[in-house]
Amino acid sequence: MSMLPPLAVERPSCEVSADLASISLIANGGSRATVTAEKLRLSCKCAHCTRARFDERFPDGFPGIAIVEVADLGYGLNISFSDGHNRGIYPKSYLANLAEP
Repeated sequence: MSMLPPLAVERPSCEVSADLASISLIANGGSRATVTAEKLRLSCKCAHCTRARFDERFPDGFPGIAIVEVADLGYGLNISFSDGHNRGIYPKSYLANLAEP
């Protein structure tokens, strides 16, 4: 039985836009993919947002939402938004799936 070498897990760097309306993931090779702040806020999987969806209290949109702070945890980002929400941790693999090249 042959063993395959471990796959290199790429950890993209992140950059918030000057207008705070989006975040870009920058791969080691230089390719870039972007996610809007509104899409991030709508995609939050924290317990608070999950419960709000279950109770049908989660908004359909967050117009004008901005990214106000990003903490890089290595495997993911803790993103704070202009509406005060800061509970979500977004794994970088999840961000990559949300991103638009």
